[in-house]
Amino acid sequence: MRYFADIEFDGTAYSGWQIQPHSPSVQQTLEEALSLFLRCKVDVTGAGRTDAGVHASQMIAHFDLEEPQNPDWMLHKLNGILPPDIAVHSIRPVRADAHARFDAVARTYKYYVTLDKSAFHRAYSWYLVNEPDFNLMNSAAKLLLSTVDFTSFSKLHTDTKTNDCHVTKAEWERLPDGRWVFTITADRFLRNMVRAIVGTLMEVGRHRMTVDEFQAVIDNKDRCQAGDSAPAQGLFLYGIEYPDDIYLKA
Repeated sequence: MRYFADIEFDGTAYSGWQIQPHSPSVQQTLEEALSLFLRCKVDVTGAGRTDAGVHASQMIAHFDLEEPQNPDWMLHKLNGILPPDIAVHSIRPVRADAHARFDAVARTYKYYVTLDKSAFHRAYSWYLVNEPDFNLMNSAAKLLLSTVDFTSFSKLHTDTKTNDCHVTKAEWERLPDGRWVFTITADRFLRNMVRAIVGTLMEVGRHRMTVDEFQAVIDNKDRCQAGDSAPAQGLFLYGIEYPDDIYLKA
């Protein structure tokens, strides 16, 4: 029986989602917790990979069990074992061929920045000393909606077969608490893509790059021409969408 787990985590203490040889990861922590109370080795496959220090409001992961188990019981046991910085909100049975990564039809990331120095926001947003031009950054962000090849915003030397993505939303907006958030939704994302986009948009917002030059960065398909990656702590994997028929009816 295959199950989807809906997970949130604070990525501060982890090397990222994926298992690493000599540093803690979210994937490893989940596998160890599941294997402990189920008394068998459990492999977990996530919907994607997050970098060190990146957070998730929603990560979906699947795992298989030879014998069906009560999802509510597993949820209770799992949350009782996991550390405080990882929480599981639901465990649901899915089709045997369902895949947390390959069946996702859309993913949303949010990147938070703050203009007010805060001891509490520092772990979950990028503190900016000077306010950038958010209107100009939104003008540049609109160009992403008509972009297909995102090579300029991809980590170099990855094993992906294509750098094509289809972005359906890319927008900065101000939150009631005074912070700003960049929301971007696409069918898929490349390694480091969102942080590279945010870092390059900041070049536009600081008037170091024009909107036309931002378009040229996209067209030239050269990561070296884009801006530096934004810090990890401001980035959240926010939501993942799947076809409705992937879940089994109770």
